[in-house]
Amino acid sequence: MIALSLAEIAEVVGGQTHDIPDPSVQVTGPVVRDSREAGPGSLFVAFAGERVDGHDFAAAVVEAGAVAVLGTRPVGVPAIVVDDVQTALGALARHVVRRLGATLVALTGSAGKTSTKDLIAQVLRRKAPTVFTPGSLNNEIGLPLTALSATEETRFLVLEMGARGIGHISYLAGLTPPKVGLVLNVGSAHIGEFGGREQIAQAKGELVEALPSEADGGTAILNADDPYVRAMASRTKAKVIFFGESGEADVRAENVRLTDTGRPSFRLHTPSGASDVTMRLYGEHHVSNALAAAAVAHELGMSADEIAVALSEAGSLSRWRMEVTERPDGVTVVNDAYNANPESMKAALRALAAMGKGRRTWAVLGKMAELGDEALAEHDAVGRLAVRLNVSKLVAVGGREAAWLQLGAYNEGSWGEESVHVSDAQAAVDLLRSELRPGDVVLVKASRSVGLESVAQALIETGAEGEVSAR
Repeated sequence: MIALSLAEIAEVVGGQTHDIPDPSVQVTGPVVRDSREAGPGSLFVAFAGERVDGHDFAAAVVEAGAVAVLGTRPVGVPAIVVDDVQTALGALARHVVRRLGATLVALTGSAGKTSTKDLIAQVLRRKAPTVFTPGSLNNEIGLPLTALSATEETRFLVLEMGARGIGHISYLAGLTPPKVGLVLNVGSAHIGEFGGREQIAQAKGELVEALPSEADGGTAILNADDPYVRAMASRTKAKVIFFGESGEADVRAENVRLTDTGRPSFRLHTPSGASDVTMRLYGEHHVSNALAAAAVAHELGMSADEIAVALSEAGSLSRWRMEVTERPDGVTVVNDAYNANPESMKAALRALAAMGKGRRTWAVLGKMAELGDEALAEHDAVGRLAVRLNVSKLVAVGGREAAWLQLGAYNEGSWGEESVHVSDAQAAVDLLRSELRPGDVVLVKASRSVGLESVAQALIETGAEGEVSAR
């Protein structure tokens, strides 16, 4: 964080100082909520959760070097006491962002936010120091913590914004007002909570409504291939840039193909030139993510050649998102188990089909959460797609939703042993242990709550140790 005195922080957040001998002492380190991350110069934010109360760790964090605690009660060590810690954290982030000379880029969408954010960060940091959201910390706590990690040297701040309802993105954009806003897509993720795609589009579009006008430097970057996103152009006063495979897009891809290993290759076109890209990531769905990143980078002054080189060298920065591991015996494990929705599930299956040409392919799939009344139809559709893509075997893991996956495959024409429903991760591991052969490709994917990363990890470990078990 940029250096701020405890007195200034207390004024910004409307707090009272307690047990602080010298209010002029500065916070020069990070702002953290995990006591294990506290170190010299840091500020510890004490949240009181259902199981753990951060205030209980106050003495330990100060001993580790933290300058003070931001909490809701005195704790016997230097502290700034406020009525609401989350509100105070947001106010501090807003203050720091105003002080920074950085360009703030915000992005949202139903699918691909984290992968695209990672691409944007890897491209922009070739131009100037860049701070970006780690993993998927895109909510009302994670976002301000990321903003507060920026320093005086930071020139680009890339923030992922998530939403589970109307007004969430407006709130986040108020904490960290963006100059560039990117909307990727409107899909089915959390449709059970929102009630429909129209409501999701309303929520995601709050980002472009929060942008400054074109005269004040605001830019909205929108997916020309998604009608819900394209329509958001009418909701902003910012400059509008379209990306996509559509010929009408300002930043577009031509000659899209997949290499023999399932990596996308295409000709990138920008308003200032064109260049060829061959990505290290797997799956054609990354073309749209790459175009979104390219549109941001072009708007911030990078050439087509610079962008193409950066995209071709970019990798995955976040865990369990199309992580590919080649076992010594020739089995390929694709761990995409961080999360799942209908769009990302279908994209992962298409990537599996491309990667597995001439090889046996396995799709180990679990529940897609928060789909509401659409759950049965969406799980059925994924099961059917696995058959249409000629996936060699579908292993549906878990309860009712997994049964719907398997039923969709069966109804599409997957009989015999081409699809199977198993009760849990260990049952899936036992099946794979007995039936995998060298050269097979295995995709593991489900919503985060299912925990199928244990299956992927077990498969990776069996290649190294000769035994496998789910944890």
